[in-house]
Amino acid sequence: MAALVRRYDVFDQCEDAVQEALVDAFVRWRANGVPEHPVGWLISVASRRLMDGWRRDNARRQREFNDFLRAPADEFDPDDYHEDADDTIRLLVLCCHPALTPGSQIALTLRSVGGLTTAEVAAALLVGESTVAQRISRAKRTIQGERFELPTADQYYVRLRAVLHVLYLIFNEGHTASAGEALQRVDLAEEALRITRLLHHALTNSPSPRGPHPSGTGGSSGGFGDVSGLLALMVLTHARRDARTGAGGDLIPADRQDRSRWYADEIAEGTRLVEDSLRTGAVGPYQLEAAIAAVHSEATSVESTDWRQIAGLYRILEQIDPSPMVTLGSAVAIAMTDGPEAGITIVEGLAGDRHLGDHHRRLAVLAHLHELAGRPRVAREHYLAALARTRNTAEQNYLRDRIAHLSK
Repeated sequence: MAALVRRYDVFDQCEDAVQEALVDAFVRWRANGVPEHPVGWLISVASRRLMDGWRRDNARRQREFNDFLRAPADEFDPDDYHEDADDTIRLLVLCCHPALTPGSQIALTLRSVGGLTTAEVAAALLVGESTVAQRISRAKRTIQGERFELPTADQYYVRLRAVLHVLYLIFNEGHTASAGEALQRVDLAEEALRITRLLHHALTNSPSPRGPHPSGTGGSSGGFGDVSGLLALMVLTHARRDARTGAGGDLIPADRQDRSRWYADEIAEGTRLVEDSLRTGAVGPYQLEAAIAAVHSEATSVESTDWRQIAGLYRILEQIDPSPMVTLGSAVAIAMTDGPEAGITIVEGLAGDRHLGDHHRRLAVLAHLHELAGRPRVAREHYLAALARTRNTAEQNYLRDRIAHLSK
């Protein structure tokens, strides 16, 4: 898909041509076997489909046809094709166009870069297929006519920042699903991780802009350091996936997880990535979140965690990228260093926030801190309030367990 869009610059038609080529492949490969260069074969067939369509529509699309003839598909040699990571970056940048809403950016990225079907995107985002189809359709109309090329240096960091934010959102949804039966969607998290690895690999091996932004805002504005930081954060967080749920899919909180089930090799990789990014670039929010994840990962228990270091990292994060979620995370760290009352004061201060004030995560944290402070009745009330607001079954079951425990 990316190779075709780069070559012909018509997103919708390239997508149709790729789908037709895939149908062809399904029939022919079953009969004749998979060709030696399957991706090149698909590009060649899709290119011919595209050309055939334009030829049929020649009268109405004379101008496009003339452009197309400059690089006729018949001359394409599938054996010459080599996967080009820059194509993936270009496609990511196009899918994360700033004119699109975050929902449309995510849907279009999963569809076009991740290769998910509309039904799979709908399942991943827990919305209807018609909603996803509308989002993708609107997104395509919006970016129709946009060039399939990397933006200029001034635009580059703005667009890359949008790409990273979309990947961050996709990963977070995979890490803890906002609704549904399962606590996490490992496939979705791994897709975000895969794409981020591609991006990191391409920027590592490309002479394209990867250092500090010319304005001096550096890695914190979406440069190479942020890509490394985001990849480190994902690797470190994903390393705990098996320990986060029990045999029946029940949520296991951090203080009860069997840490021998954390993937040590992935933790080592994530730690190396974040250390490298902190040494070589400006400190951005992704690097700081990754550093916090690394401190958690090196501890053998919640009790032995270096909470003072985590609280310090949160203070820096609040200065450079303040948000209610950052404050909530900071409250937990402060509660672990200064006592639960200090954390409760901070969490109660978020009650008026229009996004987090009534959110189940704030209420669950508040309940946990009141439980630590020895106020089970108040804790139970907040757990009940959190239960009423979460749509994830695993989280609901965990909250019910806490409520039952405090009701004894």
